[in-house]
Amino acid sequence: MASLAPRPTGTHRRSGQLDHLIGIRKDVPPRLRSVLFVLSFVLPLLTWSVISYVPFVWHPFVKVENPGSVSYFEPGMLVECDVFADENRTARAEGRASATGSRANPLYLPAPHEVARALYVAFKTPPRLPSEPWLHESLWHSIQVIFWGFALSSLLGVPIGILCGTFPFFSKLSEPFLEFFRYLPAPAFGALAVAVLGIYDGPKIAIIFIGTFFQQVLVVANTTRKLDPSLLEAAQTLGANRSQLLFKVVVPGIIVDLYLDMRILLGWAWTYLIVAELIGTMSGISYFINQQARYRNYQNVFAAIFIIGFIGLGCDVILGQIGAKLFPWRAAQSKTPATALFRRLAGGKKAEPEGPTTQPA
Repeated sequence: MASLAPRPTGTHRRSGQLDHLIGIRKDVPPRLRSVLFVLSFVLPLLTWSVISYVPFVWHPFVKVENPGSVSYFEPGMLVECDVFADENRTARAEGRASATGSRANPLYLPAPHEVARALYVAFKTPPRLPSEPWLHESLWHSIQVIFWGFALSSLLGVPIGILCGTFPFFSKLSEPFLEFFRYLPAPAFGALAVAVLGIYDGPKIAIIFIGTFFQQVLVVANTTRKLDPSLLEAAQTLGANRSQLLFKVVVPGIIVDLYLDMRILLGWAWTYLIVAELIGTMSGISYFINQQARYRNYQNVFAAIFIIGFIGLGCDVILGQIGAKLFPWRAAQSKTPATALFRRLAGGKKAEPEGPTTQPA
């Protein structure tokens, strides 16, 4: 007997495919995951290219090629479209030669190919003044500031956060003040940091520390509280004391999530870098960006900003690879699309979960 169940229509099939792709809390296939990762970069680049290369989208200036009879026009000068049209209209009415030019974007919005060229040229171009650092020297200086600021913050913030998340006594003692202090903007302490620590790297490291420490304690404390209480109860049943609970149950139980928190908080530290390096004597990549903006080399400004992003992404990928080696039982779960794509491009094998999905106490 023929089945009386209705056959799925084209609309139902498309709906099923759509639910499969964008279902709530449903992961996408690995191949599509890599495609979406690439598109997340391609789409902004495509938008930028359309703005830069398609004249009728957004080109509010005219780049003068031949000034004609307009006295103050110069070749290469950017003039607003209305002003350019008015001057040409006046010149034609008076029987003078008209100016010619092509539509262009403002100077502060270079095209993608100009920024791509600057990414290479900026490392080879010597600074204008002998006292100014090269780009690679500025980058290395900024990396050192980030390292020391975040290292000092983690050295204090992680233990305090674990104590606050484990023992309510420490939580009630410190978290009210930390909740208050985390709303205070770190750059507001710049003048005080200069007065106490001098004008060189000390206040810059202090701003990174202030910007990350108080948030770090609260994030780590919240992660510690998510530990399964049954693990603590089981350890207490077996006679574990406070020290054993802390070092043999709590710390091993949160180590994977703590590692992921540190990766996120490191990116937070990078967001304070530009402000921190403007305090005291300007230095690092912030100095390079400000100098290039002063010389109106905006393609170098964009290149330096992108370099910061590349360094941050590279650090996160490296940390992700290290985490996969340190915590193989969580490699498949904690692997980011960036890590997965770079591993696939490098010809590596897909990480498979090994053992239990949670770390044993």
